[in-house]
Amino acid sequence: MHKHHRVLRTVAETPWAITEEKLAEINGFMDRVRAGDLGVEAAARAEFAPAEERPRVRVGSVEIIPVQGVIAQKMNLFSDISGGTSTELLAQQIQRAVDDSQVQTILLDIDSHGGSVFGVLELCDFMLQARAKKRIVALASPYAASAAYWIAASASEIVVAPSGMVGSIGVLMTHTEYTKAFEMQGIKTTIIRAGKYKVETNPYEPLNDDARAHLQAQCDEYYEMFVKGVASGRGVDPRTVRSSFGQGRMVMAAEAKTLGMADRLGTLDSTLGRLLMRGARETGGKSAAATVRDFEAFLRDEGSLSNSEAKRIASLAFKTEPPSETGAAEPAPQTGVDEQETRKALRAYVDQLQK
Repeated sequence: MHKHHRVLRTVAETPWAITEEKLAEINGFMDRVRAGDLGVEAAARAEFAPAEERPRVRVGSVEIIPVQGVIAQKMNLFSDISGGTSTELLAQQIQRAVDDSQVQTILLDIDSHGGSVFGVLELCDFMLQARAKKRIVALASPYAASAAYWIAASASEIVVAPSGMVGSIGVLMTHTEYTKAFEMQGIKTTIIRAGKYKVETNPYEPLNDDARAHLQAQCDEYYEMFVKGVASGRGVDPRTVRSSFGQGRMVMAAEAKTLGMADRLGTLDSTLGRLLMRGARETGGKSAAATVRDFEAFLRDEGSLSNSEAKRIASLAFKTEPPSETGAAEPAPQTGVDEQETRKALRAYVDQLQK
């Protein structure tokens, strides 16, 4: 219990930019910790992969950085029980990619229900400066919720998987009182304090009106930071974010694009292909050609495909049609088995690079 005491306190006192169901899951883990469940750490690690274990991955001129699990400023607060993404580590990864001359585009591969508000504002301010130096693309595959959407909104462009969702713009805080539960267990806690408001949100007493108003004021202030951050990143008025960006709800991909919450729909393979081809035009085709050769070799070695089959899948993964009227290259159309085969192969290739 002592090992997780700080985590328990942090969960109880944190303002969250997270979905309700994910916070309920975290609180469920906390309940198991309080109950002395020795299997809680193993269960949590099976659900989330710690950020520190995810290596740097570059596919051609595109740096892929995963943003997954619970978001927090310092992952040592949560890594014992859940892993996730540290805003501080993410900023360092983005900075390394910005400084790398071989990287033309940074692709944030996002699958997160959000997390703590701490550190997100600073990360997003940093990203707004970084995107002026290098293109940053956020891919919601399939979920960029709350703090994760705040981060995505600070990218140069947001892509959402066709079946994905973005949004949940809002902040929540909780207070749990254990008075009756402790009473049934024969436990009584006496608090000795100095300072008018000291430990006013403790779990051993009912939350009074002054304490509730104070927490609500904090919640409102963090919400304003969230709204202004999204508005700045997306180039819209804060009033638009409050009234038209879901009002706390998750928004499905097609509607998100219509509302201006996202720029386009796409998968990992289509987004990678588009970004690689864009990079190829900027470098005379060298970066994309090298990636296609590496991918073909992977398909032959790991997928046991013939040379002709490897070339066919690689061409489907990275081939693009001429630029559209807007000047943006689009992936060549894929259908049926070819599309499924290409997505599976490209995801396996990226997974292999991450090992």
